[in-house]
Amino acid sequence: MGMQLHFHIQLLLPQTPLPSLSRLSFSPLNSIHTQCAPNKGEKFCGLRALKKLRKRDLCIVSSSSSPVWDGWAPENNSKAPSLSDIFWPSAGAFAAMAILGKIDQMLAPKGISMTIAPLGAVCAVLFATPSSPGARKYNMFMAQIGCAAIGVLAFSIFGPGWLARSTALAAALAFMIVTRAVHPPAASLPLLFIDGIKLHHLNFWYALFPGAAACIFLCLLQEMVCYFKENLKF
Repeated sequence: MGMQLHFHIQLLLPQTPLPSLSRLSFSPLNSIHTQCAPNKGEKFCGLRALKKLRKRDLCIVSSSSSPVWDGWAPENNSKAPSLSDIFWPSAGAFAAMAILGKIDQMLAPKGISMTIAPLGAVCAVLFATPSSPGARKYNMFMAQIGCAAIGVLAFSIFGPGWLARSTALAAALAFMIVTRAVHPPAASLPLLFIDGIKLHHLNFWYALFPGAAACIFLCLLQEMVCYFKENLKF
């Protein structure tokens, strides 16, 4: 059996001088032919070579498919965060919500609230990723004001319902892309206004309050957090 396999391989691959390594391309027949020799156990040589080729193919397939799962794991080049990297952003988020909560208590008789849900996402962007594009002041204020105004306009035209929500969200994304002011937390402002009955009385003032007004305070607090993070490391 081994002699027949070797004979068929010899017929398929004539004896020609091997090219240089720089021009050698991968071929199963080339690999089998170079690994098989008449004087070195040719009985099982073909089977061993085929097994090696099969393992090599599996390795190639697994390595080529690995980028699909890269998004499900932490970055390879990212280092473990220090205690300062964890403490100061968390402390900044705590201080932001505590101060805004106190402001809510003072504004409660007027039926106005400062602690809207999108501000939690704003705190995550400002304190956890201060160097990201979403944390840029231009991106934040342009997106906060524009997306909030789009939500008011969509509600005025379509009223409450799925059409207003979908139109407002699509228009908000288009606005952020066109103005090059992508700020992910701002995309929720149109939906918040359309579904929030307590905010309807603000009308177009919603473009400035509470989102943009609260972001001014959050930016000042972010500067303090960055200062403490750089100078008080532990």
